[in-house]
Amino acid sequence: MSNDRQNPEPEHVRPINISDDTVAAVGKVSEALETIERARGHLYSFHQLMGHSDLQLGEAVSALREAGHPTQADRLETEMVGRNAIEGRWSFQIVEEFDDLYWSHFRRHEQHVRAELQEGKRHVFEAEMKESRRTHNEPGHEATP
Repeated sequence: MSNDRQNPEPEHVRPINISDDTVAAVGKVSEALETIERARGHLYSFHQLMGHSDLQLGEAVSALREAGHPTQADRLETEMVGRNAIEGRWSFQIVEEFDDLYWSHFRRHEQHVRAELQEGKRHVFEAEMKESRRTHNEPGHEATP
C-alpha cells in the first residue's frame, strides 16, 4: 500500500504502452464478469429461497394434517415436498452446474485477458476514472485508504 494517499497504488496504475482502447476493452470484460457475479448471487438467492420454501411447505403439510386435512397434506407431500426445481435437479445442483460450466470458466478468461493485456492488474479503468473525477488534495477524495 502506498504511503502517499494522493497517488494511486501501483497495482491500479496502467502499464506502460497500453492504449486507452485496450484499457476500456479490458474494463468491459471485467464489467461483464461483475454482472455474472451478480447473476450468480441471484442464483444463490434462488437456491436459498427454494430450500426455505420446501421446508415451509413441509411445515404446511404438517399443519394441514393436524387440522384434519390428510388428503391435501398427502398430495402436497407426495407431489411437491422435495420436488426437483428443474428436470433432475434441486437448486444446489443448478448452482453447482453454473459454477462448473460457466462461472469458473468466465473468471479464468477474465484473468487471462487481464494477464495478457494489462499485466494482470485489476480495475485499471475504474482507477483512472477515480483519478479523473476526484478533487485532488481535498479531504474525502484521497486516492488510497
